[in-house]
Amino acid sequence: MAAETDDWFARRTHRWQDWSLDELRGAKGDTTVSLVVPARNEAATVGDVVTRCREALMETAALVDEIVVIDSDSTDGTYEIATDAGAVVHRAAEIRPELGAYVGKGEAMWKSLFVTRGDITVFMDADLTEWDTHFVPGLLGPLLTDPTVQLVKGFYERPGEVGAYDGGRVTELVARPLIALLFPPLAGLVQPLAGEWAVRRDHFAGLEVPTGYAVELAALIDTWRTRGVDAIAQVDLGRRDHSHQSLLDLGAMATQILTAAWARSSRSHHADEIALTQYLPAPDGVTPSRSAVPVTERPPAAPLL
Repeated sequence: MAAETDDWFARRTHRWQDWSLDELRGAKGDTTVSLVVPARNEAATVGDVVTRCREALMETAALVDEIVVIDSDSTDGTYEIATDAGAVVHRAAEIRPELGAYVGKGEAMWKSLFVTRGDITVFMDADLTEWDTHFVPGLLGPLLTDPTVQLVKGFYERPGEVGAYDGGRVTELVARPLIALLFPPLAGLVQPLAGEWAVRRDHFAGLEVPTGYAVELAALIDTWRTRGVDAIAQVDLGRRDHSHQSLLDLGAMATQILTAAWARSSRSHHADEIALTQYLPAPDGVTPSRSAVPVTERPPAAPLL
């Protein structure tokens, strides 16, 4: 299995510099690209993310056809700032409300399918503080040049870490050990929880999507299971930094990831009915406690109405 993983790593690992903008524009042809930024209370950074991507990737490089921010019930100025920066902004709760609303990153990403038109969707986090617009062309490279690739993950050096192969706390303490134990063909992925990734629209529309933070891991597992490991590629995007969450928030994230992985594991005898719980910190100003709420998954989004 180690040899198989090493072989995949050699075949499917790239650097963002592997493609020039001219090469990507030529490969793009009539393919449409949507840049989607899921956001919740990211007023401090979302404007910079949208503005720089709009100027570099839409107005200059003509590589992205639309920038859409999905606002997941923000209580700050995220909606207004993203709109002023030039994005099309939708409140997640107002997209197909008859389908229900569950605040979370996965919900925002899944609902983007109903309000975007791109053949390829590139996801980018809204809380970036050290990054560059080459992230998007880097992620598009494998998808625009190889029709067998369905999903591309980014990885990067994080300030304060040692090189590009050190992920965050939840990545190194939860996600990568889980993958090594339960899904070893995916062990070559450097940062499986990276928020910068890209996927073909028709493929993403056929996946079941956790409503919270486990969307990235679930998409990888389900892509491997349905399309094979070579349908996944990864790209070294250089250097990235973002705002950091508290340990309580990371605990909730870890629980959601464990839930999604266990539900997809052969060790779960009731994967379709599993009802684990995630544990969330109390709201601001309230004595910390643990409260259990259901972890749900969104079924495939098709048909898109």
